[in-house]
Amino acid sequence: MDAQTCLNKLRYVGVLSFATVDREGNPQVRNISAIHYEPDALYFFTARGKDFCKELLTRGKVQILGYTRYKEMIRLSGTATPVPPEEQEKWRDLIFAEQPYLSNVYPGETRGIGMVFCIRDMAIEYFHLGVNPIFRESYTVGQGRAKPKGYTITEDCISCGACVEACPQRAITLGAPSVIHQEHCLHCGNCVEHCPVAAVIPREQETVPPET
Repeated sequence: MDAQTCLNKLRYVGVLSFATVDREGNPQVRNISAIHYEPDALYFFTARGKDFCKELLTRGKVQILGYTRYKEMIRLSGTATPVPPEEQEKWRDLIFAEQPYLSNVYPGETRGIGMVFCIRDMAIEYFHLGVNPIFRESYTVGQGRAKPKGYTITEDCISCGACVEACPQRAITLGAPSVIHQEHCLHCGNCVEHCPVAAVIPREQETVPPET
């Protein structure tokens, strides 16, 4: 699995959920299919008068979610920026050519009300629930950054095995300290609740050693 494979899977899903935040800070989700994929970018079309467009122009942050028939969740996070004015027609016409139904929604010159956005720097999370143990991984495109998620076991571990027994996906190997295999971790936190010495912490709390 890699970033390109994830993008290809999103293409096959077709209709994706786009999440933004409105001016009051409320979450908003839309289903979008007017999308074109490039190896290093994702382009999509919406109308300028829509709240969705205004939210993108204000903040740009967007999260995109697709779910395949094989129980695969693919989540893409990035910043959407408007395509330069001189390129709008090119990408708009390409999206309309790939999605013929759009001509019924915006016939003739009315397609001019649309705006094309592009996401280049993105983080992608892949989560496969259809296998056992589950499999997850993170990828990046361009300057996208993947934030650490889930849990890790610190040197405070006493190797009691409580976390190993508590893990629903058998993702922990007993040791000194025990080790969570991140590719199989559900991020459920059951290990945290069963650890008697609070040795399991969120990965985002890991200390990064200073550069030498």
